[in-house]
Amino acid sequence: MAYDGKIMRRALQQFEEDRRTREERFQTRRENIFRRQPRLREIDDELRSTMSRIITSALRHGTDPTPAVAVLREENLRIQEEKRQLLTQMGLPQDCLEEKPACALCGDTGYRNGQVCRCLRQYYAREQQKELSRMLDLGSQSFDTFSLDWYPQAYDADFGRSARENMETVYDICADYAHQFGKRPGNLLLFGAPGLGKTFLSAAIAREVSGNGWSVVYDTAGRIFQRFEAQKFTREEDAGDDVDRVLNCDLLILDDLGTEMTTAFVQSALYQIVNTRLMEKKSTILNTNLMPGEIARRYSPQLASRIEGEYQLLPFFGEDIRRLKKERGQ
Repeated sequence: MAYDGKIMRRALQQFEEDRRTREERFQTRRENIFRRQPRLREIDDELRSTMSRIITSALRHGTDPTPAVAVLREENLRIQEEKRQLLTQMGLPQDCLEEKPACALCGDTGYRNGQVCRCLRQYYAREQQKELSRMLDLGSQSFDTFSLDWYPQAYDADFGRSARENMETVYDICADYAHQFGKRPGNLLLFGAPGLGKTFLSAAIAREVSGNGWSVVYDTAGRIFQRFEAQKFTREEDAGDDVDRVLNCDLLILDDLGTEMTTAFVQSALYQIVNTRLMEKKSTILNTNLMPGEIARRYSPQLASRIEGEYQLLPFFGEDIRRLKKERGQ
């Protein structure tokens, strides 16, 4: 699983802020208890200091610390019993003065056995959702809210089936792609006229995949190519980071392919993106208003061949849903 460095930094910052907040709240609760019963503070100090004092004394004199430890154990048992009684009298749980990590797996470090712990992955997922929400309406665009009612049931001779039948198939493929993400790499080409649901289903996929902790980059082709251009010609550090994100994220969703001004550099950058991610077995979704044949003419036959050979092609057709909604006041 790849992690976007920019998003992980924000996740770590929020992770640390929450950890400090929990620690501050615990210390406040602890001080309130000590104020109510000062003897508990004395007991806490005794339990913290006695062990090191006796062992240090025994080692300084060159004696075996075992007897001293035995004495300490008995003394500690007596003090701990007094502590339990005081807490019981106050109606407090026995462990109320013990700070416990929110995550028992990693002890609130965020890492376990050299890997990102699931608690930090949850922070990462939330930060990634925020990032995606800047581009997508993740609040309403989901598989649960997708409606087939906007697609005509009339037979379409050009495609050999109705738009409704086609979208039932496309929906099932996209939903399975999202739910099974990570089990195998896969690539989709969503193509068709504007306003037919390509962005909606892409957002639903992004929502599902990112919610499971995978790194997702969603952006328009124009903006992505601008960052590649800045990285090559201006050497901007941020541009270099953006290029790395595009090439290395678990899922790249490149929207509005074909709306940018196509130049030799754009053709080269797109081939680099497609080819590099195929070689690294990284999943990619391309959204475009272009038909597959137009991709070959606009970019290159080699690129079109790579896409047609390695991507699942999903056609979108029907009536412009945005226009229909506007007409119906929705």
